[in-house]
Formats: sequence, C-alpha cells, structure tokens
Amino acid sequence: MLPKINQILHIQVASVDEDEARQEYKTRVSDLQEHHISIEVPIHEGTGRLKKLYVGDELSIVFITDGGIKHYFNSYVLGFREDTIRQVIIKKPELESITQIQRRTFLRITAQLEIAVRLSEQVRFVALTDDVGGGGISFICDPQWPLKFGDRLQCWLLVPYKSNTAEHANFISEVVRIKTLETGRQLVMLKFIEIAEMDRQRIIRYCFERQIDFRKK
Repeated sequence: MLPKINQILHIQVASVDEDEARQEYKTRVSDLQEHHISIEVPIHEGTGRLKKLYVGDELSIVFITDGGIKHYFNSYVLGFREDTIRQVIIKKPELESITQIQRRTFLRITAQLEIAVRLSEQVRFVALTDDVGGGGISFICDPQWPLKFGDRLQCWLLVPYKSNTAEHANFISEVVRIKTLETGRQLVMLKFIEIAEMDRQRIIRYCFERQIDFRKK
C-alpha cells in the first residue's frame, strides 16, 4: 500500500552521526507521480524546525494507515520543486518494498579504506576511513587539518572488492561532526551531498560484500 496525498509521513535521515540519524521529522505527501512522490519540507517533531535536505539524502519513512498499522519504506531525495510551498521530490518505492518491519536506511560497515580529501587548493590530504555506507562515511586524520562543521569536501574513495579489483568512488560531502579521539587525532563524520548513483552503488556493493564476510565469521 502506497501513502496517499495528504498522508502524514514520519522520516529519519540517514547519517554517520548517530545522534542526527535518530532525529525524527514529520511531513505530508503533496503529490504522487509514476516514479516519484512530492512531500513538504520535513519539520522536526520536537523543535518544529525545518529540515534542510540534499539530493541523495537517504530516508527511512513510516506512515500509518487506518487501524494504526505502520508501513515502512526507504527512499532518497531526487530533487526539489518550487511551488506555493517548496516541495521535496523523493523516489517512489516499489509496492513490494513497503513492509510492516522497519529497516535501516543504509548499511554501514567498519572499514579502513584509503580516501583522498580536498578542502581547498591548499588543503589536500590522504586518510583512512573508520566506517563507510551508502549515506556517508567517517575518516580519521591528524588535527593539523583545519576542518570544521559544515565544511564541504571533495573526496575520492578507493573501493576494493573480493574479486581483487578496485574502483574509485568520487563525491562531495559535508562535515556533520568532528570528534577528538584519545590519541589526539580527529574522527570526521561526513554525509554525501553530491554523489553519482554509480559511485553510491560501488560503496554499497563493498558494504554488502563485507557484511557477508562478517556473517561467515
């Protein structure tokens, strides 16, 4: 069962920052098309603040039908449309993907992968990731690099596969949190702002391969 026009949706936005990923927002379906759903800009259920979304943001969505039955599906932001009220365009789910069991918005795997980071022409460095997923990554670096919340980084991630091949995933990301570790180094958490679907799928493929390995252990 698909949500209907004017249906209330409750949303969580995928993030490598666990605090951000737990935040819940509310929105309303404004239009249904063949391949996408238009929704109003989500509002935080606690503070009433509007949530700024970006193309590619992955969403975990629940809506409630008559009888109080909850239906869950995952989607992602396709774009925006300016109307009387600004609309967010999200991918319409396949009917069979809507379940009564909540699923994680994206798979995140602990992994040390090489990542090249560019903040500006003067600030470029190579680091190792702490974890990776379809919605973002985190990496560990020395505190000498002048990174701060909200910075946008151009990144190149080396993604190895079990077949002994490797590919690069390129993306632009935003710093959502920086945590100083006991070692004095810093853990930098990123969410994807601009990423080609092909590059996202490269990362997701790696995550699923690693998940299978973990389950075998």
